Amino acid sequence: MSRTPLAQPGGAVLSVTSLDSPPGLAGIDWGRGTERHELAGTHSEALRSWFGSRLQTSEPLSRYTSARIGGPAEFLAVAASSLALTEAAQAAYRLAIPLLILGAGSNVLVADEGVAGLVVVNRAKGVEYRTEAPRIGVRAESGGAIGALARQCAQQGLAGLEWAATVPGTVGGAVYGNAGAHSGDTASCLTLAEILQPDGTVQHLTADEMGFGYRTSLLKKLTADRRLSATVLAAEFALTRDEPSTLLARIEQFVAHRKRTQPPGASIGSMFRNPPGDYAGRLIDAAGLKGKRIGRAEISTVHANFFVNRGDAQAVDVKALIDGARETVQRKFGVTLELEIELIGEWAS
Repeated sequence: MSRTPLAQPGGAVLSVTSLDSPPGLAGIDWGRGTERHELAGTHSEALRSWFGSRLQTSEPLSRYTSARIGGPAEFLAVAASSLALTEAAQAAYRLAIPLLILGAGSNVLVADEGVAGLVVVNRAKGVEYRTEAPRIGVRAESGGAIGALARQCAQQGLAGLEWAATVPGTVGGAVYGNAGAHSGDTASCLTLAEILQPDGTVQHLTADEMGFGYRTSLLKKLTADRRLSATVLAAEFALTRDEPSTLLARIEQFVAHRKRTQPPGASIGSMFRNPPGDYAGRLIDAAGLKGKRIGRAEISTVHANFFVNRGDAQAVDVKALIDGARETVQRKFGVTLELEIELIGEWAS
């Protein structure tokens, strides 16, 4: 391995560790708005030789999303460890095909037409607890559920992640989108994020270097601009000591609040970011849209910023609800709602 500098936008230079592998290609698109790649020739054969029987074709992504919505992945593989995740991502980088890393499948709406290229379902769940000073905390691989990690830390008497107990995504998703709840967020406790770049290098970024903002990060911003397709491998969180009974009681309060205020069943998650000084759910409700349905997709009657699948909903119907809610709120209140979720796959312009 070797150490080499890597420049961030804005000129900051970070130190990275190079993996012993050929460089990949930067700027791979995650499949948003791209033409479907024809992989039937050597690419298909290369993927099959790489993954063997683990490679699936035309696999419905509705099986892997929290809303149970989504068309087929051209190719799909499951990564059960951080090493397997690294190897799978590098396969896509080397072949120069679109790559999507999918964790719990929350906060994404996958198009009915599906996703071109390779989808890697991240099931890397290794955890290392650090219970002795001065490095009290936890290191978790990116495919583990952030909510389960929060509860496990509480059981160990490690405080600081209780806010995440009701967050439906993975550790990697929490890092990517700066997940937050109950006055806490990823930025408040992250010490290092391990990020695999398309050229085969691994960055170790601090919270400051991650460029966290409200439900966003440097990774999310760059990916949206099609300049970076990086993979979160693991994250380290700084925690403190407290009584397990105190921490678990706090978590139960958060769980009870979620049950009172958020709809059960198949949901994408919070649809829109809260605008400054207001709440997206309040605006959608005030616009008279709570309970509106298109097909089997519904704006929840419990919380208007949650759109739910009432059974066999199509992504195009959810998208129509999104567009209708944005247009109505803009017309009635002059507020432009910004998506918190991401649109994944092949969407008509």
